[in-house]
Amino acid sequence: MSKHPEPNPAFLSALAGAILSADATVDAITERVSRTLGKPWRWIRPMAQRYVERFAHGVRPRRREVVAFLRSDEGLRRAWSRRGGELTIAKWLAAPQEMQPAPKAAQWPVPVIATEGALTEWLGVSAGELEWFADLKRLMARRSEQKLWHYSYRILAKNYGSMRLIESPKPRLKAAQQKILTEILDRIPAHPAAHGFVRGRSIRTFAAPHVSRRVVLRMDLRDFFPSIRSGRVQALFRTAGYPERVADLLGGLSTNATPRGVWRNVQPDADANIDPLVVYEARQRYAWPHLPQGAPSSPALANLCAYRVDCRLSGLARAAGAEYTRYADDLAFSGDEQFDRGVERFAVHAAAILLEEGFEVHHRKTRVMRRGVRQYLAGVVTNEHVNVVRADFDRLKATLTNCVKHGPLSQNREDHPDFRSHLAGRIAFVEMVNPQKGMRLRKLFDLIEFKEKD
Repeated sequence: MSKHPEPNPAFLSALAGAILSADATVDAITERVSRTLGKPWRWIRPMAQRYVERFAHGVRPRRREVVAFLRSDEGLRRAWSRRGGELTIAKWLAAPQEMQPAPKAAQWPVPVIATEGALTEWLGVSAGELEWFADLKRLMARRSEQKLWHYSYRILAKNYGSMRLIESPKPRLKAAQQKILTEILDRIPAHPAAHGFVRGRSIRTFAAPHVSRRVVLRMDLRDFFPSIRSGRVQALFRTAGYPERVADLLGGLSTNATPRGVWRNVQPDADANIDPLVVYEARQRYAWPHLPQGAPSSPALANLCAYRVDCRLSGLARAAGAEYTRYADDLAFSGDEQFDRGVERFAVHAAAILLEEGFEVHHRKTRVMRRGVRQYLAGVVTNEHVNVVRADFDRLKATLTNCVKHGPLSQNREDHPDFRSHLAGRIAFVEMVNPQKGMRLRKLFDLIEFKEKD
């Protein structure tokens, strides 16, 4: 414990406001704090240097984090102990109402939104509507009236007794999220290893670096979207330069705390494929503000919030002589002899990094695939070249052939409401992976006689 007394809260608050209103450089902070105190005390510059070392290369701190730093700074406490009676506030400086991006974000061409009022104008909503949609106090999580919820919810059963919650925003919130996506998030570069939901990249570019490799390691993340909490999203917006209040509101618009009433109809007897323990765990996880799977802004935010883990895994892969790519929650590593010798140990290190970054590996889906077996990533095969799985291609070809012979209604066994679009989407996937095979399927598709209800 420090032997020096702690400065009083008013003094700390004034210094925090001065620091946050300056650029994150030693000279700017020194000048700003000196103006606040009315005198260039000798202890100010060393304190500014310690602040820059602590915060300048990370996420822009919140005001409370700056106050905590000042409270624990030994140099400031020593100065307060010796000259507390002389240290007075000559001029109060408010927290910044201007964009202050982190150094690496200075070139991001994001729109300038410095105040809450500017944000309401940018979104075309009132101040009350902004508060309502952002829901920073998590009031919506306690609402039982479905008409007041900002999202529509659908629960899907998955393999191994697990489940997925689809959270689809209602029109007005969806429009706000779409604007955030197109005018802010699309202007922030994703990590080169991220291939999902990035313009110019695809499943094909995700799998291509792993073609004809001696060994391929596939890992899968559990509950990728709900693992990304609002604090991480708000930190991204602060890094882009938005003041704390604006960043919090943008984060609130992009995240959701699921209302408790969503889970009332999910009972073990109602759906035997969903483990009741999984439902309980999901209630706890989704109760905290998280990225909703179904919002237009969520995929881009997930990529950007995973930037640090992509950096760490890319560095780990380089050290092991391997390649690394990620498509949403699918992770792929591949290499030759050097990587093959330590691939199991490498998987443990990768899982540890992911856990440190707030993600969890779905270990039952981890696969080490060597030559001689099918090397399979996100629906495509990578043994010789990027290709679709032959059995999947043959099934789709047979379905299209039967549609031509017997009509599409005879093949819609899963009762898709728009079977034509369903088939077109599956063909488009094949065309992306293997254009020649896709062309053969497209010719069959063009022979099908669809009726309006198909």
